[in-house]
Amino acid sequence: MGLEKALSDGVREFNDYRAPEVTARLKSCDGKSFGIEFRGSFCETCGFYDYFDDLRIVLEDEFSLRTEIAEVEEVPGGANVMFTLVIDSS
Repeated sequence: MGLEKALSDGVREFNDYRAPEVTARLKSCDGKSFGIEFRGSFCETCGFYDYFDDLRIVLEDEFSLRTEIAEVEEVPGGANVMFTLVIDSS
């Protein structure tokens, strides 16, 4: 399975459980990192960053993609989040 297909499937699975409160959309992918747009009416104080970790967990558990959050840009109604892939060097 290609990276973009795995990311698209992971975003779809995330949305199945989190929408309409929060929806994610794949914005970019360069093979080493990818950008996700999160939008919705979710709580922006007591769990805002938990949604980003939830997507990381879906990608790791379901698609064996280990990721780290590289950057979070908070915007009205959500956030744009850059993730990097963690490559196992062993």
